[in-house]
Amino acid sequence: MKPLICMLFVCLIAPIAALAQDATANPLSATARGVFDRNSRNLVAAAEAMPAEKYSYSPTPEQMSFGKSIAHVAEVNNMACALFSGSPAATGAKLTADDSKEKLIAGLKASMDYCAKAYSTLTDAKLTETVPFFGRKATRLGVALEVSNDLIDHYAALAVYLRLNGVLPPTAQKKQ
Repeated sequence: MKPLICMLFVCLIAPIAALAQDATANPLSATARGVFDRNSRNLVAAAEAMPAEKYSYSPTPEQMSFGKSIAHVAEVNNMACALFSGSPAATGAKLTADDSKEKLIAGLKASMDYCAKAYSTLTDAKLTETVPFFGRKATRLGVALEVSNDLIDHYAALAVYLRLNGVLPPTAQKKQ
């Protein structure tokens, strides 16, 4: 039974490690960075795909507008990536839903760049260290995963916003 469990573990972890950019030295943190990079590209591409005049679009009054969602992601990125990296939070003008598409995309990209730098400081040895996170302790890995999960969540919602406006989401488009 024990060899079967070990084999199962290897079969589940091996593909993840194979995707890692720095698989030999820090396979786990490199995998976390790869997941972040992929989801970061998707979200920025979604922001670029939505026409500027549709940034105020919201499917219902209760939901954030497209532009508000972009501003929200940028703000959360800067806060959460500072927490897991231990570096000072990125500074800049606070984004609002009423900002232009160009300003929102610039702020989003800046937050993604800041997070990419934060992810690059992670090593496998640091992943289990705890940091404060919304009034509780969490591992650096846990906070890094929360950032990626947040990007996935917002991309999924914004993909629906795009489709409702006749725009095919980036991940649904055929590769060139």
